[in-house]
Amino acid sequence: MLLAIDCGNTNTVFSIWDGKKFIGTWRTATDWKRTADQYYVWLSSLMEFQKIDVNITDVIVSSTVPRVVFNLRVLSDRYFNTRPIVVGKSDCKLPVEVRVDAGTAVGPDRLVNTVAGFDLYGGDLIMVDFGTATTFDVVDTDGAYVGGVIAPGVNLSLEALHQAAAALPHVDISKPQAVVGTNTVACMQSGVFWGYVGLVREICARIKAERHRDMRVISTGGLAPLFQQAENLFDDFQDDLTMHGLTVIHRYNKENN
Repeated sequence: MLLAIDCGNTNTVFSIWDGKKFIGTWRTATDWKRTADQYYVWLSSLMEFQKIDVNITDVIVSSTVPRVVFNLRVLSDRYFNTRPIVVGKSDCKLPVEVRVDAGTAVGPDRLVNTVAGFDLYGGDLIMVDFGTATTFDVVDTDGAYVGGVIAPGVNLSLEALHQAAAALPHVDISKPQAVVGTNTVACMQSGVFWGYVGLVREICARIKAERHRDMRVISTGGLAPLFQQAENLFDDFQDDLTMHGLTVIHRYNKENN
């Protein structure tokens, strides 16, 4: 069995893959101070609660937080007796090329999403990920990662408004009933919601124009469905895109080692 770990800036997701489907998925807050022992107690308790009794033989990790990787390596070695594949490290092979400026370090999550998108849809893609940052990753015709765009995340923007302006409250993102708000909360929600609709539409349009071709726009991340139900921004939505990419990379490394 494969344990796939996706560590983002805000949350870390653990999923168990049996070769055909994910049989268990759990989420915890990302904390670089959490030890390997704490990870194992937390994970084993949830597996026992859901009556999942499996033998984990392989581990793959994608982490945008470098300080977390050490304890995840210890978890893998101490409790599952295996050396994890860590996306972005030199010993992790990718089934696609990375065509960016020399010396540029591309976020592991962006590489994994590229691999997943190409495996599911083929080339000529724009992958939009609504995470702590809102990222746009461009997949070439042959599946290569050729760059992208990074914008502030939706919740990050709301938090910045709250912290920088004393009179503005903390609000949750939702589709406003009208563009013109009649109270402070509605005004903030409208600005962020329609602002991001415009941001996504304009950036995708400019990427397509710059590359002189039509491209499929695929979304992932927790807030993607919220924007999709309001406006026809995306061609498809994949909730477990990153996890799918991790299984593809794991299979590729097993077949090519």
